[in-house]
Amino acid sequence: MRGRLTRIVAALALAALATGCRGETPAAGETKTGTNAPAYGDTLIEASIGNISSLIPNITSDVASREVGDLMYNGLVTLGRELETVPELAKSWTFSKDCLTLDFQLHDNVRWHDGRPFTAADVVFTYEAMMHPKTPSSYKADFDAVERVEAVGPHAVRVTYKRPYARALLSWAMTMLPKHLLEPYVKEGKIREAPQNWSAPVGTGPYRFQEMKSGEKVVVVANQDYFKGRPHVSRIVYRIIPSQATIFLELKAHGVDMASLTALQYKRQTEYPAFAKAYQKFRYPSPGYTYFGFNLKDPRFADHRVRLAFAHAINKQELLDGVVMGLGREATGPFRPGHWANNPAVKGIPYDPKRAVALLAEAGWKTRNADGLLVKDGKPFTFELLTNQGNDERKKVAEIIQASLREIGVGVEIRILEWAALLKEHIKKRPVRFDALILGWSTAADPDQFVVWHSSQMGPDELNHIAYASPEADALLEAGRTSCHQADRVKFYHRLHQVLAEDQPVVFLYWRDALPAIASRIHGIDPGPAGLRWNFTDWFVPKHLHRYTAG
Repeated sequence: MRGRLTRIVAALALAALATGCRGETPAAGETKTGTNAPAYGDTLIEASIGNISSLIPNITSDVASREVGDLMYNGLVTLGRELETVPELAKSWTFSKDCLTLDFQLHDNVRWHDGRPFTAADVVFTYEAMMHPKTPSSYKADFDAVERVEAVGPHAVRVTYKRPYARALLSWAMTMLPKHLLEPYVKEGKIREAPQNWSAPVGTGPYRFQEMKSGEKVVVVANQDYFKGRPHVSRIVYRIIPSQATIFLELKAHGVDMASLTALQYKRQTEYPAFAKAYQKFRYPSPGYTYFGFNLKDPRFADHRVRLAFAHAINKQELLDGVVMGLGREATGPFRPGHWANNPAVKGIPYDPKRAVALLAEAGWKTRNADGLLVKDGKPFTFELLTNQGNDERKKVAEIIQASLREIGVGVEIRILEWAALLKEHIKKRPVRFDALILGWSTAADPDQFVVWHSSQMGPDELNHIAYASPEADALLEAGRTSCHQADRVKFYHRLHQVLAEDQPVVFLYWRDALPAIASRIHGIDPGPAGLRWNFTDWFVPKHLHRYTAG
């Protein structure tokens, strides 16, 4: 389930590969007449494993916050079914041949949820807000190449670039912010203190904020005046349920309408008639991969031989078979299999425990103590491995890695933390407060991953939290984003893939298939390369299938 920026922006925003999606039961809504005709009303209840960290999408990087935010806000552009760039708040645009001038023509009938008109001034303000030194955003780098943004009419914007930027157009999928409400807070560097951050978000999107109870739920209702037309489903309730097992129980009890399944649930625990009648199951290649990451400021993990040893010690096939039950693919780097940026010549690190032991010995970890742990300078090799609460698959990955590393003399203590606490108290702290992590990245349609891997992106609100620094990787990241032509970019990303595979700044584990289940009464779902949610506002529940009275 990917919101607009989750699909598009590498922050922690955005889509499936061109192989598309496959529904396990026929997608509902094929009949557009009679009893299954589109209707307004009803409520969709969706389960979210993570709590909401903010209601202003521009300063969030977690999926849960972005999904909620993307219902309430719009960008100038978004992605369509086939991952093509399509208009949103901008009705058209022109890009100069030298890739230095981008002109947008805005829709003139868009209003903020409080009734004020959306204008070019809001676009200029959003850019200025993003670039304010005290705005805590992971996406500033998307606008580094911008020289200026100016309103050249009430509904016309010109963006001038200092140099070509490959993601120039897609960067304007960034959600637009209301100048009339947020300007005072941005000027004072206090955007987090604005009411719009928690209690009163105001966007231009298809849904309006109704209420939020932190750690419990977020409720949004259909925007009756949405410029693209009122969405059919009248209300969306995001229930915060920090456990995959509990979410599944709620799904079976019809307490939620939409949730992601684990591989075990998908393959074995939902194969019975009552579930097949109540829910549609889908499977498609997700844009996200799971990784085993390190604090590279720690001298132990700064040693490339140690990271490579760990990669050799982990049997990825065991992870694919035991954790995701074959519903995924091995990861060799951060580019999706089949994507043009992915280098097919890069092979995975083979499972080879003997090679792992030899590499650790080269790094000075040669002797073992009475407990069988490797010792160097009188200290055993032990570390703490963190992951987020409620994600059973990541817990299993951690346990398999724990057992695998114990075999080569390394002790691992697993610690499971609530997502918001993990993010705030360990990942965003500087210096970071973790030894190692089991987490995942969601990748965008465009392969630019500057914000994740470039050495300049190590601040508390930036995404290179492992502190990876490589002059060659930096140069390749910079080159890859400063060309407008895919043919030129391929060579940079293919080499970057190779560099990251050799460096192993994280151990790239696997790409997991997306496995959503959606109530059968929800019609209008149209799976495509962009996944399921690209046409979310077109989903509907036929009148005779309504369960709730909202709207």
